[in-house]
Amino acid sequence: MLIIHVHVRVRPEGIPAFLEATRANAAASLAEPGVARFDVAQQLDDPSRFVLVEVYRTPDAPARHKETVHYAAWRDAVAPLMAEPRTSVKYVNVFPADAAW
Repeated sequence: MLIIHVHVRVRPEGIPAFLEATRANAAASLAEPGVARFDVAQQLDDPSRFVLVEVYRTPDAPARHKETVHYAAWRDAVAPLMAEPRTSVKYVNVFPADAAW
């Protein structure tokens, strides 16, 4: 399992459009065979900050995800809404066991 946390800061006026595009991308991503989870979290004390928690079943699944139509639509829709470039951190799964996902 490969877990990626994508950190996003959105301009305040762009939050509604970001949420709409991100919900659509997350829902479509869950239909991909290589995606085990795709969570979207909004920071409580700063609603302009989000974390996307993407859990992939294989190391090549993120590249396949980035080839999808829904990812391209999301990327293009949210680019002008960002207050700064998004960043990501990659993790390996420790618990629960991969088979439990």
